[in-house]
Amino acid sequence: MNVQTAAAVKSPIKWKFVVGGSLIVAAIIYLIVSSTKANAQYFLTVEELQQRQAELLGKNVRISGVVIGDTIQYDAENLVLRFTVANIPGDQDEVDQMGGMAVVLHNAAQDESLPRLNIIYNNVKPDLLKNDAQAIMTGRLNSDGSFTADELLLKCPTKYEEAVPEQASGE
Repeated sequence: MNVQTAAAVKSPIKWKFVVGGSLIVAAIIYLIVSSTKANAQYFLTVEELQQRQAELLGKNVRISGVVIGDTIQYDAENLVLRFTVANIPGDQDEVDQMGGMAVVLHNAAQDESLPRLNIIYNNVKPDLLKNDAQAIMTGRLNSDGSFTADELLLKCPTKYEEAVPEQASGE
C-alpha cells in the first residue's frame, strides 16, 4: 500500500504543476497577442483620411504623405512647425508599379492634383524635414481639415534611392 499511496500523492502534485504552468503560458501568450494588436497601427493615406473625415475627426490616427518643401514654415520661438503633405499610395505593389518609392515621392510632391493635407507639429523642426521626404505622423484631424501631429517620423528620399541604385541613377 505504501507504493500506491506514494503514487497517489505524486500524481496530484504533477497535475498542479502542469495546470499552473499551462495557465502561466496562456497568460503570457494572451499578453503578447493583446499588446501586439494594441501597438500595431495601420497608417492611412491622405486621401483615405479625407474620405473618412467625418468618422475620424478628433480621433488618434497615423497617416503618411510626402512633404511639399516650399510649404515648410517654422516658428522657432514658439516651436510651431507647419507644412503640407501630398497623398502617396499605401499599397507597396502600386508603389513598385509606379517605379519605386523614390520616384513616387518625387512625383507626388510635384503633382498639384493629388490630395494634400496641412500639418501642424508643435515641437523642434527635424533635420530630415525637406522636400520629397516621406512623413509618417500620428495625431488627430481637426475640424478645419488640418492635422495636428503628436509624433513625426521622416524618411529621407535618399534612403529609397540607396535601396534601388538603378532607380536613382535613371537606368
